[in-house]
Amino acid sequence: MELLFSGFQAMSIWEYAAVAFSLAYVLLAVRQSLWCWPAAFVSTLIYTILFWQGALLLESALNFYYLLMAFYGWWQWIGGGNASGVERKIESWSRARHLKWIASGVVLALLLGFVADKYTIAKLAYLDAFTTVFAVMTTYFVTQKVLENWLYWIVIDLASIFLYWQLEYYPSVVLFGLYTLIAIKGYRDWREQYLQDLRLEQASYA
Repeated sequence: MELLFSGFQAMSIWEYAAVAFSLAYVLLAVRQSLWCWPAAFVSTLIYTILFWQGALLLESALNFYYLLMAFYGWWQWIGGGNASGVERKIESWSRARHLKWIASGVVLALLLGFVADKYTIAKLAYLDAFTTVFAVMTTYFVTQKVLENWLYWIVIDLASIFLYWQLEYYPSVVLFGLYTLIAIKGYRDWREQYLQDLRLEQASYA
């Protein structure tokens, strides 16, 4: 507990702001609120600057990707990716489609993990590569309102908890514990909405 409290005390006001907007993003995404994307933008903007100033260039580049995805997610959710221009609804992908994405993600994570483990001083390189690759991939799923994105986040968050615990980033352990609980609720809420929309669509054809 002492290490946990000292970790929180070491955080700057900007880090607290980034965490607050990150939590707001996830909670608003659960509610399918468009405001989740502005929250994501602010959070990732802060993290991009903080990591750049701390010379964590890859982490900064990753958050810059999230920054761009905040714009893309907003555009997708308001119907920018649909020919009809209507607001995007939750969709569920087939098992075969998910398996293709998972296989591609695993291969890429293994390659990145190998490079990081062999040529850098990275700790837990393979686990770090796994969480990074699948977080990038799953963020895209969120922009498409894929129901199963929350299942991916649950696995990613649990893996991240282990990663941060091993590295003694205890505030991050707490944060990702909250993310895990929110992801479970997100899947339940989105699944309920998806099934409701599916019943309404089937009734319209009856």
